[in-house]
Amino acid sequence: MKLRPGRIAWLQISHQPLRLLAAVLGVAFAVLLIFVQLGFQSALYDSSVRWHTSLGYDLALISPKATYIVNPPGFPRNRLYQAAGFPGVASVTPVYINIGTWRNPDNPAESRNIFVMGFDPTDRGFALAGDADQIRLLQKRDKVLFDRLSRSEFGPVVKRMEDTGSVSTELNNRDVEIVGLYSLGTSFGIDGSIITSDLNFRRLFPDRSPSRIEIGLIRLEPGADPEAIRDSIIAEVPGDVRVLTKAEFVQHEVDYWSNSTPIGYVFGLGVAMGLAVGMIVVYQILFSDVQDHIKEFATLKAMGYSGFFLSRVVLNEALQLAVIGFVPGLLISLFIYNQATTVTNLPLEMTWQRGATVLGLTILMCAVSGLLALRKLRSVDPAAVF
Repeated sequence: MKLRPGRIAWLQISHQPLRLLAAVLGVAFAVLLIFVQLGFQSALYDSSVRWHTSLGYDLALISPKATYIVNPPGFPRNRLYQAAGFPGVASVTPVYINIGTWRNPDNPAESRNIFVMGFDPTDRGFALAGDADQIRLLQKRDKVLFDRLSRSEFGPVVKRMEDTGSVSTELNNRDVEIVGLYSLGTSFGIDGSIITSDLNFRRLFPDRSPSRIEIGLIRLEPGADPEAIRDSIIAEVPGDVRVLTKAEFVQHEVDYWSNSTPIGYVFGLGVAMGLAVGMIVVYQILFSDVQDHIKEFATLKAMGYSGFFLSRVVLNEALQLAVIGFVPGLLISLFIYNQATTVTNLPLEMTWQRGATVLGLTILMCAVSGLLALRKLRSVDPAAVF
C-alpha cells in the first residue's frame, strides 16, 4: 500500500488528542488575535471617514494645519467663495465644526463632549439632514438633529424621540430641542454627534468669528474633472487652504490615524504578536511530534523514502493544524465582532477578503513552524537511531 504524506500526518497529530487540542487552541488563539486586531484597525479607518464619505461634494477645502475632522483649525470663508468663481464649480457650502458640551436630558448632572456640525440645511449635499420636514424644522431657532447611533452615555434620546417626537436639553448651556434623528455612527474620536443649521451653530458658539469655517465643500458640474479644477484652484487661491479631492480628503484622515497616532502601530503590533504566538505553539507541537516519532521517521527513511517525503509529512501536519485551528478562531471572532459592534457602534464586519487574508497568514505561520521543525528531521540517521 502506498503511503501518503497527508494520511500519515493526520494519524500522527490525532494520535494524542490532548496534544492536538493544545495545538488547535494555540492556532485558534492566534487567529482570534489577528482577526480582532485587523477588525478594530479596519473599524478605526472606516469609522473615522464616515463624515467624509456621507457628505455630498467633489472637492474639499481645509486648513493646511488640519490633522483630522474632530475640531480642526479654521480658515477664512472667503477662500471658499473665491473657489466658487472657477469654471466647472456648481456650488459651495461652508461647514462649521466644534465640540460642544451636551447635557444628558435624563440626568442634567451629567455632561459630555459632543461633535457639532453646522451648515445650510437646504444644501443638497447634506442628505444627512433627512426628509423635507426635518430640514424645515432644522431652520428654526435652537433646533438640532441627533445621531441615533451615538453612544448610550448621551441619554435615551432615541427612545424619547420615538415616544414623544422631540427632546429638550442643553448644549453649551443653551436650551435646544432635538427635532429629528439621523444615522451615522461613532468613531474613535467621536462618541456622539449633532447637526444643526449654520445660524443655530453661531448661536451655540457665539465667540467664534462668523467668517471662520472648518471645511469648505465644493460640488462640480456634471462631467467636470475634479483634479483639473483642484489644480486650478490651488494655483490661484492663497496657500492658507488645502484643496483636496474626495478620495484625498478620505486618505488624509486615514493617514492621520495610521501615521500620526500610536493606534495604527498598536494594531500592527497585535497582528505580529498573534503570528508569533501561533508560530511558537505550532513549532513546539511539531517539534515534539517529530521527536516522539523519530524512530518511525528513521524506519521510513531506511525503507527508501526520501527526505522530501518526510518533509511533506511534517508540512502536511502544519497545514492540517492551520485549517483545523482556523475554524474555531473564525467562529469566535464572528461572535466578538457582533458583540463589539453592539456595544461600541463601530463598523466591525467580517469580510471574505479579511477571512482569506487571515487564513493565508495562518497557513504561512504554520508552514514556517513546520520548516523550523524539519531541522530535527533532516538529521535523522537510521543507523544511529537503531
